[in-house]
Amino acid sequence: MANSYVRDVQGPTTQAQRWWYSLGNLGCAIPYQAVGAALLFFYSDVRHLAPEWAAAVMTGYSIYNAINNPLMGYISDRTRSRWGRRIPFILFGTLPYALLFAALFSAPFDGREQPIALLIYFAAALFLFETLATVVQTAYYALLPEMFRDYGERTDTAVRMNIFMTVGLLIGAALPVMLADWMGWPAMGALFGVISAAALYGSTRGMFEHVRSVEAEAVPLRVALRATLVNRSFVTVVVAQTMRHFGTATLTAGMAFYTKYSLGADPGTTSLILGTAFVAAGLALWPWRELVAKRLEARTTLMIAYGLLAVAVIPLAFVKGLTGALMTSVLLGVALAGLILMGDVILSDVIDEDEVQTGQRREGMYFGMSGLIIQIAYALSAVVFGWFASLYGYNPQLTVQPETVNVGFRMFMSVPPAIGAVLAVAALFFYPLHGARLRRVKAALAERAGAEQ
Repeated sequence: MANSYVRDVQGPTTQAQRWWYSLGNLGCAIPYQAVGAALLFFYSDVRHLAPEWAAAVMTGYSIYNAINNPLMGYISDRTRSRWGRRIPFILFGTLPYALLFAALFSAPFDGREQPIALLIYFAAALFLFETLATVVQTAYYALLPEMFRDYGERTDTAVRMNIFMTVGLLIGAALPVMLADWMGWPAMGALFGVISAAALYGSTRGMFEHVRSVEAEAVPLRVALRATLVNRSFVTVVVAQTMRHFGTATLTAGMAFYTKYSLGADPGTTSLILGTAFVAAGLALWPWRELVAKRLEARTTLMIAYGLLAVAVIPLAFVKGLTGALMTSVLLGVALAGLILMGDVILSDVIDEDEVQTGQRREGMYFGMSGLIIQIAYALSAVVFGWFASLYGYNPQLTVQPETVNVGFRMFMSVPPAIGAVLAVAALFFYPLHGARLRRVKAALAERAGAEQ
């Protein structure tokens, strides 16, 4: 079965392989961040869809995403092809994924005149896009623990991935409103789609799959689900990650509203605020790895990052102008760097433990189930947005919003993310895979690898 993608690999990966693989994170991050940061604003404030309707679509999207993530992960675990288990989904799914993303920002209807047509278009485009996004992104992230087998390689690759993630955050979360003002929303969507597709196709130059993983006997679905959901290490990690995504989803989805209605600034200033946070995150990646992650385990590193996030969002309730918002965004970026650096690394440890227990590499199921549970965060964020918007009187049909909207978006941007970060720290307190237990798992994997050579 060995070919350019499926082969027997011994020893560490090369620097080039790590860079090429990491490039794909740009293609995953741009659409993901743009959907989180700009989609509610586009359909509510630009296309004038009622916020309750927009929130309902986003909630339904999150539920659908929750269902299809583990299914796609399980399918990729069971796939057998000359390209491997994961890579064919990237090769053949990337183009339609990029096209459907562009379609999201090309809605031809206005909610004032054709609200039902706009609602149907929004739901259809979003659900189709989500299907292809799950196909491509689950396959991509499942390759990380398979290609890179030790903590050093994983954290090194994670830094590179998150350099591209930072660029993706700058493009996908910070620039949509500004670029749309300049070139129009459809052109912005098309441009982001092209960049994303190019990054994912380029990343295949560094991808490979291990022969023994591709040829291993597949685990039945019921057994795979049970083994995943009773894994305490997985459950505690995914609860923490869900709280992380709830916080970041709230921050990115609300920033344009916060900038416009709480700071009284042009919505395009959102790009500057988010851009500052993401640049700070990119600059903080290396210090997090060298000064924290190399000295501490993944669990402790993440607990520190979550604690910092809980503190960092508090000033958003009080700052009055752009300068204060920018200073706060730097602190947010530093916290974000720790979270994005270690998220996939700690899940890779969980997958290693599962291999020791089951004898199988089931990256697809774990990343898929993680995606399923994490979608609760986006559903919750959408519900909380709709609740805060209604409670504080936001109405996109009004030319001038009531003064209560100022306070509402301040509360939305600070209180829910802080609560989420505190809950994440609490979840990690119960994470068992650290210390002596983690060392035993690594020793067992090393012994197994030596026996197979």
